[in-house]
Order: sequence, then structure tokens, then C-alpha cells
Amino acid sequence: MPRRKVEVRREEILAAAETEVTRRGFARTRVADVAAALGCSSALIFYHFGTKERLFAEALTHAMDRDLARLDAAVARATDPIDGVRRILALYSPQGDANAWTLWVDAWAEALREPEMRAVSRQLDVRWKDALAEQIRRGNDRGLMSCADPDDAAWRLSALLDGLAVQVMVHRSLSKKELKYLLRAAVVAELNVDPALLD
Repeated sequence: MPRRKVEVRREEILAAAETEVTRRGFARTRVADVAAALGCSSALIFYHFGTKERLFAEALTHAMDRDLARLDAAVARATDPIDGVRRILALYSPQGDANAWTLWVDAWAEALREPEMRAVSRQLDVRWKDALAEQIRRGNDRGLMSCADPDDAAWRLSALLDGLAVQVMVHRSLSKKELKYLLRAAVVAELNVDPALLD
């Protein structure tokens, strides 16, 4: 494949980095792999991003921005706070081939050693938790739920879903159907909500 010109934009580089990292993992992906996917030089990528760590942190941010746009759209479509909770948790759960979850699980491991990756990962966690807590607060206000501490409940539900997703995606010891059952039971207990309203 002929080399592409310098016009390769940052957006294209980020998309290619995300694809390569999803395929290979952060630890096994080299800048040269991203450059080869784009048909450009590694030097061009270093020109735009400076370091491999910066490239990967920005690629994760690129993926995160897309996921957060989906989160905002899901909340905007909600008919009430219970529907909002249901939509947020369904979107957060592993779906389809779950490429996004593959990327996030790998990012957690990388975040143990890379401060930039840790900051991006934490920002995503907080944003999902805040969106969930806001729906719980609204549900309390409208008398649809009864939850003493929406922030704590949102952290517990998010953490449960993270752990269940690891069992589905990494250990393969749970099915997505079992994840949904366990999560639904936790939502009912945390929010004191009618289970029928979650279907």
C-alpha cells in the first residue's frame, strides 16, 4: 500500500489507534501498527501526539466521547427516570460483540501504570455514575423510586455492572442473560422500584 501524505488528520489517527488497540490490546500495539494501518509514517503520528502514551490516552478519549454521546442520547430519549435508569444500564452493559467493553477492560489494566489513561478512565466512570445518580434523584422526586442515597446507589450499581461485565467478557463465567438478571435484582433492591417497570 502506498504511503499516505501528511494530510492524515488527528481524527483518522485516533480512529486507527482505537481499532488497532481493540484488536491487539494496549500493551501489544505499537505506533508502527497504527502507522501501517493508515499507510503513513510513525514519525507523522509522533508529530501529532508526541508519545505512544499520549496517542493511546487520546484514542481512549476519542472512544469515550462517542460512548458519552450515546449516553446523552439515551438519557434524552427516556420517558421517565425509571426508563432513564434502564436505558443507562442497558447501554453500559456488554452488547453485541462488545468491542467497547474489550477496550475498557484493557484500559483499566493500562490505567494501573499510566496516569493519563487513569485520568481518562476515571472521567468516564464518574460521568456514567453521575448520569445514573441524576436519574435516581429524579425518580425519588417523582415518587417512582425510594433510594436514600442516589450517589452511593449509582456507585454500587456501576461497580456491580463493571464486575459482572468482566465475568461475561473476560472470564466468560456468566452469560449476558445472567448479567441482566443479576443487575435487575440489584436495581430493584437499590431503588425500591417495581420490577415490572424495568422490562
